[in-house]
Amino acid sequence: MITVNNLSLQFGGTTLFSRVDLQFTAGNCYGVIGANGAGKSTFLRILAGEEDYTSGSVEIKPDVRMSVLKQDQNMYDEYTVIETVIMGNARLFECGKEKDALYLKEDFSDEDGIRAAELEEEYAELGGWEAESNASQLLQGLGIPTELHEAQMSTMEPRQKVKALLAQALFGSPDIILLDEPTNNLDVNSVVWLEDFLMDYEGTVIVVSHDRFFLNTVCTHIVDIDFGKIKMYVGNYDFWYDSSQLMQRLLREQNKKSEDKIRELEEFIRRFSANKSKSRQATSRRKLIEKISLEEMPASTRKYPWVGFKMEREPGKDRLFVTDVSKTVDGVKVLDKVSFIMGKDDKIAFIGDNEIAITTMFKILAGELEPDEGEVKWGVSTTQAYFPNDNSEYFEDNDLSIMDWMRQFSEDKRESYLRTFLGRMIFTGDDVYKQVKVLSGGEKVRCMLSKMMLSGASVLLLDQPTNHLDLESVAALNNGMSDFNGNIIFTTHDHQLIQTVANRIIEFKDGGIIDRAMTYDEYIESMKAAAK
Repeated sequence: MITVNNLSLQFGGTTLFSRVDLQFTAGNCYGVIGANGAGKSTFLRILAGEEDYTSGSVEIKPDVRMSVLKQDQNMYDEYTVIETVIMGNARLFECGKEKDALYLKEDFSDEDGIRAAELEEEYAELGGWEAESNASQLLQGLGIPTELHEAQMSTMEPRQKVKALLAQALFGSPDIILLDEPTNNLDVNSVVWLEDFLMDYEGTVIVVSHDRFFLNTVCTHIVDIDFGKIKMYVGNYDFWYDSSQLMQRLLREQNKKSEDKIRELEEFIRRFSANKSKSRQATSRRKLIEKISLEEMPASTRKYPWVGFKMEREPGKDRLFVTDVSKTVDGVKVLDKVSFIMGKDDKIAFIGDNEIAITTMFKILAGELEPDEGEVKWGVSTTQAYFPNDNSEYFEDNDLSIMDWMRQFSEDKRESYLRTFLGRMIFTGDDVYKQVKVLSGGEKVRCMLSKMMLSGASVLLLDQPTNHLDLESVAALNNGMSDFNGNIIFTTHDHQLIQTVANRIIEFKDGGIIDRAMTYDEYIESMKAAAK
């Protein structure tokens, strides 16, 4: 379907990647991975013909139809939802519009009749008569009800717009589908539907995603952008990760053996080069050293943080009591008599379509909002650390360096002490003197996680902590949360994080909650069974 030959891309003299040779074929799903800034989205835009490259070629057969997930949510505001989806097949949409315009003409001529007949034939061949039905099925599968299909896109909520644009990319069985972060802002049911759709899809799918579970479920191949190269591997993300870690370990062991041998030879030369009886041996050893080449491991673009949370003290038996909490936001009652008790061993995942309700609950738990009714009571010996959904107030208009920003939250003000926490989140050297107001989204998240590690809290409250993080940072956070001995209440779109950390699921629905002590996968299966 797509052949990439000797592709290179440079920005201002810096090579993003070079000498790339790849082939993407039908029936496969390719997951594109790499560190933030490695060029994942850029590579997708090159394949889509939306961005130029320095050298090489991208070859796609002329009769192949490609569909791309659009990133501009407001691009189709003047159209209805159903029209937006059908526009995924541009020729079909244009054909239908031209045909309809001809029939509306008052002075319909013979030439118009001939043209209309031609359009009718093409329209039928393109599947035009089934277009609205097929588009409707896609929208319903993604959770947009039929009563919204004729609504203007301008009236839709951002999450609904994302779903409509995703339906557009999937519409009409294109030969190639390019998807950049398709699971962002999708609820669990929509993600499951998308996974099923892509697994049954017979064309070529190329997808950029930070969702490890999604990559593991749908991908047949992994395309890794690293070391300034782009390489393709057979298998899903976990297979690639395990294989790459094994290869890194083997290379390190091989290098260590070479280094040990070189040290042995250098020591021999140092000791005996002045000894005439040994000088000939020393010369031969020196030549041998020159022949030993350490297989250098290139400096990877990936950075591996370390996340570890540790309680300063073990809290008592009582942890958290939430009793009949209600809250209205902007005239809408988002929480209606919500009650639950958190036990000693609970790690709770909040899930649900209504993210406003979930974020409101987090703000109430963190003491940033008061409930309209009801009560939140923390155990007297508990301490809480809060990761907000929106961290902008911590960083905007703030001239502090990262070091001074961290110093605000620490009793120990020594730079050496604070560097231990910042270093874990890959802020090293002069990085710690950068002003926090200029940090990227991912860097701000890592600052917030450093702050939480510094706190020594016994309860962690995390509202969408994986936003802006690369796969390596998400994995590090996953490990840190799994190893934490205290309580956690969190929400995230990362399926694997919920499945591996949570032992209790609370779903926010219609102002109330569904509360189950089980894993995420068990909860999904129970909901499927209940729906039958």
